Amino acid sequence: MLVVEDDRTIADAIAARLRAEGFTVELAHDGPAGVAADVEHEPELVVLDVMLPGFDGLEVCRRIQARRPVPVLMLTARADETDLLVGLGVGADDYLTKPFSMRVLTARVHALLRRVERAARTPGTRIVLGDLEIDVDERRVSRAGVAAQLTPIEFDLLVHFAKRPRAVQPRERLLAEVWDWDVHGSASGTRAVDSHIKALRRKLGADLIRTVHGVGYALEVGS
Repeated sequence: MLVVEDDRTIADAIAARLRAEGFTVELAHDGPAGVAADVEHEPELVVLDVMLPGFDGLEVCRRIQARRPVPVLMLTARADETDLLVGLGVGADDYLTKPFSMRVLTARVHALLRRVERAARTPGTRIVLGDLEIDVDERRVSRAGVAAQLTPIEFDLLVHFAKRPRAVQPRERLLAEVWDWDVHGSASGTRAVDSHIKALRRKLGADLIRTVHGVGYALEVGS
C-alpha cells in the first residue's frame, strides 16, 4: 500500500490501521514523492490526498495511472461535486470526504482489492450492444467506432450494465456488486455511483444510461 498524505498525523494513523490489517505500507507526504514512491514500490493500492504540496493529488493520480493501472482511493476535504468528478476523471476509483472513520477507510480498501481480484478472474469476452462494443479481456470500450478511455471502476460499472441491458439497477445493488462495499446506502456511496454514471455519460454519450428516479439506472443501448 502507498499512502500519500501531507498531514503526518493522518498519514501515520492510516498507515497504522492498514498495517494492523496485515498490509505493508509506504508513506509519502507531497506530490513528487508520491509519484516516486509509486515507481519504486509499485503498490497494490494508493490512498491519495487531493491537497498536497509540490503538485496536487489529481496530478499524482494522473501520472500514476498513465504509467500503470492501480486502484486509487482519494481523500478530499472538499465535497464539491466538480472536484469529485475531476478526481474520478483522472483515474480515482473511489473517494472519502474528510473527516472519515478508519473503519470505513479499511472497508473501502478491502472492497477495492476484492474488485480487482474478481476482475482478474473474469474470463475474457466481447460484448456488442448496438453501437457499443466492450472487449472485456483487453478492457477496451468504443461507441460508434470511437474509443473511450475509462477508469477501472468506470469499466467495471459499464460491464455490469452491459450484462443486464435495459434492466434497472438500484444504487444499492451497484454498490454491492461493482464496488463490493460492506457499507451500503450511505450518502457518500450514492454520490459515488451518481458521479461515475455522469462520467460514463460524458465519455460515451448522455443517452447511454437512463435514470430511473428514486430507484437507480438502466443501460439504454439496444441489443
